[in-house]
Amino acid sequence: MNLILQGLTAQRHTIERIATLAGATGVVPLNASAFRCEGATLTTDIKAAIDTACLAAELDYAFVKAGQQLSDFKLLAMDMDSTLITIECIDEIADMQGLKPQVSVITEAAMRGELEFNESLTRRVALLAGLDASALQRVFDERLRLSPGAEKMLAAVKAAGLKTLLVSGGFTFFTERIKQQRGLDYAHANVLEIVDGKLTGRVVGGIVNAEEKKLTVARVCAELGVTPATAIVMGDGANDLQMMGIAGMSVAFRAKPVVRAQANVALNFVGLDGILNLFG
Repeated sequence: MNLILQGLTAQRHTIERIATLAGATGVVPLNASAFRCEGATLTTDIKAAIDTACLAAELDYAFVKAGQQLSDFKLLAMDMDSTLITIECIDEIADMQGLKPQVSVITEAAMRGELEFNESLTRRVALLAGLDASALQRVFDERLRLSPGAEKMLAAVKAAGLKTLLVSGGFTFFTERIKQQRGLDYAHANVLEIVDGKLTGRVVGGIVNAEEKKLTVARVCAELGVTPATAIVMGDGANDLQMMGIAGMSVAFRAKPVVRAQANVALNFVGLDGILNLFG
């Protein structure tokens, strides 16, 4: 078992101290900000100690099987809002109505798992009724940005032969554009209803909730002829937990506590490209 430690300001003496906590037999630098601690031992008590030490040192950690390669996986499935991109699109759309505070508080409650997702989405979208649909393009052009490390991660994943899926409780207006721009293989999200150039405050068809996200990952895996055990799934909110639960590797990125607690890997400090240090 290897323990991977990485951070924006990883100090060697701190790395070695934490490696000792894990009973590692050696420390190998992977790059300026990441280290592989070989021969680590994983127990509940050790993991708790590592978690506390890494949080204090602003380091991310992951216990991984020695020799595991990125090419061992066949699919990377990503949540969109606050995972692949830095914003919550619906919050920014609402800002065009002067309603961002009202929508954001509902979004936060849903992502923490305190509010059922279908209800939260219905309530938030209803607040957008009457907004000119041109606001969607403004959000895309002016506010939507990829998360740190996203481009490097996507390039490496594609080079390793993995297919890519963007599956979101957000909206197709954004997922389809990102899919096209970034050369992703699959995308699935909610469809906002637009009539006479204005949002009606409703979505068309079924809602892409936690269950639908999980089913989407399973469907794409079946289409590819692989099992979900060969999928890496990353997300940040409670509605990502079901799809993360069927994955071979689950990655919590800048995630809510309930998600970090259940994921195989939590990236709290480094960018999305931090997953690349887990392999090889």
